[in-house]
Amino acid sequence: MNSNNNISANNTKPTMAGAARVVILGAGESGVGAAKLAQKQGFDVFVSDFGRIIEAYKAELQSMNIPFEENQHTEALILNATEVVKSPGISPKVPIIKALVAKGIPVISEIEFAKRYTNAKTICITGSNGKSTTSMLTYHILKNAGLNVGLAGNIGHSFAAQVADQEFDCYVLEISSFMLDDMYKFKADIAVLLNITPDHLDRYDYNIANYAASKMRIVQNQTSADTFVYCADDEETKKVLETINIQAKTYPFSILKEVEQGAFLAQNNLHININLNNKLTMSISELALQGKHNIYNSMASGIVAKVLELRNETIRESMGNFKNIDHRLEFVAKINEVTYINDSKATNVNSVWYALESINTDVVLIMGGVDKGNDYTMLKDLVRAKVKAIICLGKDNKRIHEAFEDDVEVIVNTFSAEEAVQVAYHLAKKASTVLLSPACASFDLFKNYEDRGNQFKAAVKEL
Repeated sequence: MNSNNNISANNTKPTMAGAARVVILGAGESGVGAAKLAQKQGFDVFVSDFGRIIEAYKAELQSMNIPFEENQHTEALILNATEVVKSPGISPKVPIIKALVAKGIPVISEIEFAKRYTNAKTICITGSNGKSTTSMLTYHILKNAGLNVGLAGNIGHSFAAQVADQEFDCYVLEISSFMLDDMYKFKADIAVLLNITPDHLDRYDYNIANYAASKMRIVQNQTSADTFVYCADDEETKKVLETINIQAKTYPFSILKEVEQGAFLAQNNLHININLNNKLTMSISELALQGKHNIYNSMASGIVAKVLELRNETIRESMGNFKNIDHRLEFVAKINEVTYINDSKATNVNSVWYALESINTDVVLIMGGVDKGNDYTMLKDLVRAKVKAIICLGKDNKRIHEAFEDDVEVIVNTFSAEEAVQVAYHLAKKASTVLLSPACASFDLFKNYEDRGNQFKAAVKEL
């Protein structure tokens, strides 16, 4: 603990008379942003992180004279809070959260906290897969249309920090299930649910119904004046929608059937019908994002753009010139007729399925990391059809071996990105693809999925 900036700072900083006390748990992007906004709103603020705070965030807290602690949670400084803003990464099962709940102290997300202090329209995008791509594409379309728009949530800069410092008319917010779990009064003006597939089940008692219920919090508090966009082809979404009464105006999207109002695919043309007198139609060959899963993402973004009454020309142009995010099916290099693709952001099984589905060559698949209770069954057919070798990249690869030992001839263990790429280089045949698509979290060998992807790219460039 850095006592010069933690407990002593808390003791010496005068508390504003009558100010409510807001404690922030977690000093990452969302936590520091929440602290900044809380201070601006006149609260007595304290930040606590059970781990080490990275230097950039520490310097930011110091520049604002906000007291903090790291490497511990001091109950005496936390359990006197009026309200707690929690990082989405902190499990509700950790002792400090249980203690707060036992005392009846409200624990909310940064998104919930920040929304109180802005009248901006919120476009909230969730789903097990594709939410980053769809959020970025939606932001790209809105920005190109000249809207004064911010991008936040699970992507980009903190929502709370932007509310504190900037004046946007609307925000595109990528929302995870962990964020939704701590959102209560928040209302999305436009809510988008892309899909529900098994992910983070370790956080939901390994029960898909619990996870689906969490995802459906995206529509809570919506009224008939709001909008809900969803995938009509997704089985878990269809199941959970039967149990919920949606108040908002609904727009489904589908590649399997025609829908009256929403988006659908017919003869390789994307049709978006919101205002039946002003339909948007474009060939899927015009879309910057290729692959079946990306047709869904483009449909969702296109519906949002039409709900906001943007011009068809702007939407068409933006969906054609968009550049996808790093670490999501990112082309790295072609060496000796072998293509190397970085899909490090694929941290669940369904993302890997989408990646394999979009590749039309033989594949050497690099996968592994921190298993989140994965069920690899859905990958078996694609693995048998396309994957010639699996290279495990992680400390414990037992479950991958067990899942695929009957489906591929070669399964190799590696313990660094460089080693994985070297092995892949020797195993890959001409005209094949080396795909990093891990299906797992990265924290056993890497700082995060970006670090894993960057190390993979650096290793490929060394070949």
